[in-house]
Amino acid sequence: MGACRREAGIQMLSVQPDTKPKGCAGCNRKIKDRYLLKALDKYWHEDCLKCACCDCRLGEVGSTLYTKANLILCRRDYLRLFGVTGNCAACSKLIPAFEMVMRAKDNVYHLDCFACQLCNQRFCVGDKFFLKNNMILCQTDYEEGLMKEGYAPQVR
Repeated sequence: MGACRREAGIQMLSVQPDTKPKGCAGCNRKIKDRYLLKALDKYWHEDCLKCACCDCRLGEVGSTLYTKANLILCRRDYLRLFGVTGNCAACSKLIPAFEMVMRAKDNVYHLDCFACQLCNQRFCVGDKFFLKNNMILCQTDYEEGLMKEGYAPQVR
């Protein structure tokens, strides 16, 4: 598999009773179960296709697996081991690579930190926010700031 990252799909297939049993890439035994998994162009028992780090059954945690450095990994462990971490633009604390984030231009934020930096209003999906002088602002605080600066925003 090499050192390159590879994302691969996982398919669950029903075993047809009239076909010759396939060999499992994990344990090398014949797959006699009702279902099998197909991933990386190989066949697997559901119990044999597991993350090399956390041992979770990859067929249960999603339809994708990751390979790197001859390891088969779930998404979370792949990102934990090989993902890029960064710092939150609001609190400056580390953001683990597997954590969900919000982005505004080049800035990255923890979900909990993505709020107006003047009034602490949290944003909901669809809310307008503004990035001024690298600060996230709600519409009210942004417009008040514009008024103080001597010009009003144009309303269309």
